[in-house]
Amino acid sequence: MNRSVRIAAIVVGVLIVLVLIVPFLIPVNQFRPTIEQKASAALGRKVEVGDLSFSLFSGGLSADNLSIADDPKYSSSPFLTAKSVKVGVELMPLIFSKTLNVTGVTIDSPQVSLIRNPGGEWNYSTLGASSAKPQAQTPAPASTPSTPSAASPGKFSVQKLELNNGRITVGSTSSQKRSTYDHVSVVASDVLLTSKFPVTVTADLPGGGNFKVDGTAGPADQTNTVLTPLSAKLTVTSLNLASTGFLDTSAGLGGILDLNATLDSQNGVAETKGSAKLSKALLIAGGSPTAEPVTIDFHTKYDLTKNAGVLEPSTLKIGGAVTNLSGTYEIPGDEAVLHIKVEGQNMPARDLQAFLPALGINLPTGASLQAGTLSTNLNLAGPTNKLVTTGNVGLLGAKLAGFDLGSKLSAISSLTGLKTGKDLEIEKMTSNLRMAPEGLQAENFNAVVTSVGTLVGGGTINAKNVLDFKMAATLTDVLGAVGSPVGSTGALLGKLGGGSKNCKSQTTVPFQIQGTTADPKFIPDVGGLAAGMLKSQLGCVGGLVPGAGGSKQNPAGQLQQLGGLFKKNP
Repeated sequence: MNRSVRIAAIVVGVLIVLVLIVPFLIPVNQFRPTIEQKASAALGRKVEVGDLSFSLFSGGLSADNLSIADDPKYSSSPFLTAKSVKVGVELMPLIFSKTLNVTGVTIDSPQVSLIRNPGGEWNYSTLGASSAKPQAQTPAPASTPSTPSAASPGKFSVQKLELNNGRITVGSTSSQKRSTYDHVSVVASDVLLTSKFPVTVTADLPGGGNFKVDGTAGPADQTNTVLTPLSAKLTVTSLNLASTGFLDTSAGLGGILDLNATLDSQNGVAETKGSAKLSKALLIAGGSPTAEPVTIDFHTKYDLTKNAGVLEPSTLKIGGAVTNLSGTYEIPGDEAVLHIKVEGQNMPARDLQAFLPALGINLPTGASLQAGTLSTNLNLAGPTNKLVTTGNVGLLGAKLAGFDLGSKLSAISSLTGLKTGKDLEIEKMTSNLRMAPEGLQAENFNAVVTSVGTLVGGGTINAKNVLDFKMAATLTDVLGAVGSPVGSTGALLGKLGGGSKNCKSQTTVPFQIQGTTADPKFIPDVGGLAAGMLKSQLGCVGGLVPGAGGSKQNPAGQLQQLGGLFKKNP
């Protein structure tokens, strides 16, 4: 027993000696040029590492710092820096033959800068590019263990590559604005640049949320790293679009995005299929976040060399309302340029109500869409920060509950007896629209309202939600039986009409709509109303009014009385 204890003690002592002494017996710094050369050859960028140390416990080498140069066309600052890097090695070849066989690389707290130029190309696209090989193949110093085959990027391999707790800064050469992605993690296994290998990337997103890509990459493209094949599952959770740095927040674009998709990039074309949910959507400056989420089932194909893509037939859903999407897009620089067609038929108006605030449209206070269907054909064109939407919309069989148009047109109601009730029934409404960052413009507005008649006109809603519409209402049969007085005006017109029961009147009333969509102000042209009413009545009597007993009267006196009435009540 005592002998066994002594043997064990001797073994432990030898191990302690090895742990303490061996690292000093192996001049690991002589491997630094080899490591720098192999890494530089593989990446096509100058790679520098700090002083190396060796540990039997960790089974590898470690360096105080790491630096990878950027493409000089983008920046003179490093592409990547790290405070420490660990290189796992095979111990026996290292100890007994001083041969460096790398098994793994772990980079702690790296700082990476991703920069895009106005042409849409990224600074990482030249990583591993053949154009950088001459620099990477510089012979190693004579005192360094030379491995000529190691200078070939295609033969670079590592069992495991990790980046832990990194930070990625994204920007462009044309702007000082940057977006930061924290806690970035990259794990790749059996990395060989000439074959496919598994890789997982995770990150925290600006403004909250997280991002994950899990799949396979490779073999590496030797001319443009962006073109390296990739097949992966893409997951995005709670991405705040306004904080990504890829959208101009001054244009009012924003929302919270959740996405699940598959990504397959082959031969320079990236194909993405999946579904996305956009909550609290904002589509125009001055709008308000939507209460109802938008879901999109999408399919895109993007040419990585042309920076242009196709949106295959896709669908956008808001509650039970479904629209079809298709078109093309380009990303030539900082902003995407869209050419998208949106088509929807017979969509429930009630479901779309929650989406209107995102367009800067708020229904009058206390009002709600309770019925009807909406159809639309729209075209979205231009960069996302100056997006212009044009097309037409149509609303059929709608009811705007809680909105009494008669009370808003009180000046007209007092003269004509117009009564609309507490709900507004809309038989149909059509209009041509143009939506841009400065606001919404409606032209050829035409509506048939059951209790009123026909409304025509057009106007604008600016970015501050202020209305400026010029309209005309053709009021049908508002006087009923003309001989029945409606206040003093109705009595006077009754005299002009001679009590006729069979003459139907149509009166055109010009008016303006001002205020905001939430609190619209209807301002009638009373003089125009008087002229319209008078013209309507004179049309019934052919210019002369039959008097009592069949005698004819000149209506000049009555017309003068009517003019005096409106002067008193402008």
